[in-house]
Parts: sequence; C-alpha cells; structure tokens
Amino acid sequence: MKSTIILAVAIAATSVATEKKVKVDESKITWTGHKVTGQHEGTIKLQSGTLKFDDKNQLSGGTFTMDMSTLTVTDLEGDMKGKLEGHLKSEDFFGTDKHSKSTLVITKVDGSEGKYKVTGDLTIKGITHPITFNMNIYEDTAKADLKIDRTKYDIKYGSASFFDGLKDKAIYDEFDLNVSLKF
Repeated sequence: MKSTIILAVAIAATSVATEKKVKVDESKITWTGHKVTGQHEGTIKLQSGTLKFDDKNQLSGGTFTMDMSTLTVTDLEGDMKGKLEGHLKSEDFFGTDKHSKSTLVITKVDGSEGKYKVTGDLTIKGITHPITFNMNIYEDTAKADLKIDRTKYDIKYGSASFFDGLKDKAIYDEFDLNVSLKF
C-alpha cells in the first residue's frame, strides 16, 4: 500500500502542467483592416496573457486579454490618424467605452513540436465565437496570424454584406491580427 501511494505521488508530480506568463511589454499585436481602395494598419496592446504547457512541454491552453482602448493606427499621421482611431473606438466598430477588453481563451490544441492548430473562444464587444488558427512556438516566442470576421461581433459598419451601394467605400468583413508573444 505504501509503495502504491509513493508511485501515485511520483506520477502526479511528473505530470504537472506549466503555465508561462506572457511578457506583455515585449509582445506585439498588429492589425490590418482591408477595404476596396486599400487598407489600414495599427497595433493593440496585450493587457495580460498566459500559455499553458503539458508535462511534455507541448502547448495545451492559454488565456489572453487585449486592451482595446490602446488601439492605434500606424499608417496615418495627424488629423487623419486621430479621426480613424476615434472611429475605430466608436460604437460603429469596437465600442471601447463599453467594451474596453477583448479576450481569447484557448479551448483545444492539436499538434506538437512547436506547430499547433489552436481553437479558442474569442470575445469582442461582449460577443463570443470560436476561432481556429495556427500557432508556432520556438524557444520563448509564440506567433499566430488570425483572420477575424468582424460582422460576427456586431461590427457591420461599411460592410457590403449588410449595406447596398457602398461601392469603393466598402470595408471587407475580415481583418487580420498578427500576434507575436514573448514568454
């Protein structure tokens, strides 16, 4: 009986998952929004994040919070930059006064050796939908490129899917998030 207890404790001790805190100041999230006549780019700051690894050091989960009030435009300057940032933070887009945080909670991970297919619950403007994307991890860096359909999160402004006659003023429904996490 005593040896069974010792064996059970030894197995439990070796199968402990590891949670690694993301270094938010060294991590970067960039966004790109596309429209008929071009695109705009910018950044969003990560507020917090953790990556979970199993006992074999394979990705098994994670949780992230983005501070949407930090959304910036990097491809414009002056008044145009300020106007676009204000519009993106308004209710037409992300409504950051009411919804200052967006989150991603990893719910499933497939893959190994640094190459993963990740599924998670993405919440924007208080609306949650599943999303699947690839994540690559090398040493202390995780990288992922996500395509997000903004209309699923009640961001319909300028969408040809919802409004007729927009022509060259249409904004595409999908936007890109490029994420580089240091941990």
